[in-house]
Amino acid sequence: MSQTLTIALSKGRILDDTLPLLKEAGIEPTEDLEKSRKLIFPTTDPNVRLLIVRATDVPTYVEHGAADLGVAGKDVLMEYGSQGLYEPLDLKIANCKLMTAGPVDAPEPTGRLKVATKFVNVARRYYAEQGRQVDVIKLYGSMELAPLVGLADKIIDVVDTGNTLKANGLEPQELIAMISSRLIVNKASMKMKHARIKSLIDLLAEAVERRSA
Repeated sequence: MSQTLTIALSKGRILDDTLPLLKEAGIEPTEDLEKSRKLIFPTTDPNVRLLIVRATDVPTYVEHGAADLGVAGKDVLMEYGSQGLYEPLDLKIANCKLMTAGPVDAPEPTGRLKVATKFVNVARRYYAEQGRQVDVIKLYGSMELAPLVGLADKIIDVVDTGNTLKANGLEPQELIAMISSRLIVNKASMKMKHARIKSLIDLLAEAVERRSA
């Protein structure tokens, strides 16, 4: 098996926060990821390449071995159900909260709750643990619209500053989970390329430590 390591990343905040950590581990892309339309990038380490995929696809690429490692938000991993992956390191980046939200000062709905979210599995688990009957409506974006037009009573979404909720007359309500980005590893890769992956995990752990010191 080739000793090349493939790391799956997604563009946006996670990528912006991950690149400095990889740089401290001696890995830098050899071209500007933002300016290129390519999806596979060589790095300054000839044995490491980067794949750019959608955030929600990172666990799939890693679990099925198309990538050895990846960086994914805990929200994505909770929704994906990542039993087929190792999650050895909290990178402590892209921090936010997964929360319920609803119209400001609205009374608690009686009867069956309607919840709009892209985190369908998380929503079902969360309300099942509370013993509440809910209808979960899957949306891919613009969650804030759902309560405003009567599609749902509440939403479940990632909250950073809360400004988007506020601008749409909504407020964050119950905290489901604190979210940060995690390093994930394919189980077979961990066995076959153990020394290389362990060394990279250690370097990244040191970089995380230095940043939080």
